[in-house]
Amino acid sequence: MAQQSMVMAKEEPSLGDLFSSLAAETGTLVRQEVALAQVELTEKAATVGKNVGYLVIGGAVGYAALLVVLASFVIVLANFIPLWIAALLIGAAVGIISFFLITSALAELKKIDLTPRETVESIKEDAQWLKNQVN
Repeated sequence: MAQQSMVMAKEEPSLGDLFSSLAAETGTLVRQEVALAQVELTEKAATVGKNVGYLVIGGAVGYAALLVVLASFVIVLANFIPLWIAALLIGAAVGIISFFLITSALAELKKIDLTPRETVESIKEDAQWLKNQVN
């Protein structure tokens, strides 16, 4: 009978073992949360990168508009004919396209929330779990 109670006592982990296990699980949990945050931020960075690309394209198109407008002045001076009107219209059209590209990209960038929401929620759940484990 005494041997049987010793076997039962050995099956239950000690308080030190429980805290050691809790520490190991907490470390694993933290590593998993960091990995989740990295995945979330990578996805958001890709979206930001795409919109920054649109900003760059919009800026390049705006620069092309300036070049066309300048070319229209060259045509005016060189020919003294109304050919410059066509060049000004093209320059204005390119400028309008540039404006819409830049404003739409800026609007999209303002919509992006860089907070890793899934990670924050998961950390809250983990904190609650840890609190329940200690109690």
